[in-house]
Amino acid sequence: MKCLFKILGIFVAYFCHAQQTLPLNTSLVDIPNNAYIKDTNNELIPYVGTYKANFNGNEIILYISKEDNKLEKRSTKQFYRDALVVKYTVKNSSGSILQDTQNNNTYNIELYSIDTDPTENTITFFYSGTNCSVGWGRIMLKKISPTQLSWSIVLTIL
Repeated sequence: MKCLFKILGIFVAYFCHAQQTLPLNTSLVDIPNNAYIKDTNNELIPYVGTYKANFNGNEIILYISKEDNKLEKRSTKQFYRDALVVKYTVKNSSGSILQDTQNNNTYNIELYSIDTDPTENTITFFYSGTNCSVGWGRIMLKKISPTQLSWSIVLTIL
């Protein structure tokens, strides 16, 4: 019976270890494998919504949602994080859809948050680029008001 409890104890210790939860802006080097980077201060919520803009005659609609426990795979580790995920639709002046990641899953385009700066009201996103990864890099959103965002490309590698 003692042996059974010992085996059961080893089994429980091996398979039931707790996932480490860390705050949203934990540095990548400080994130252990399989950790959970959690939005404990609700920094992401103010950005959730639908935003429309016109640029060079095109209408751009951003659909920003929060995804909890988004799997992040890196070359040396994987972990989970709460992140903002952006889908978008771009229409030309005649209303024809030029690109639609909201309703069309054939595009393998990713746009999700990787860092926040609450003191500056900014969130940095990784952008995989469009077809053939053209324009990938980092994009920064700045919350100007409850209904307005500013969008800038921080780093683009062509």
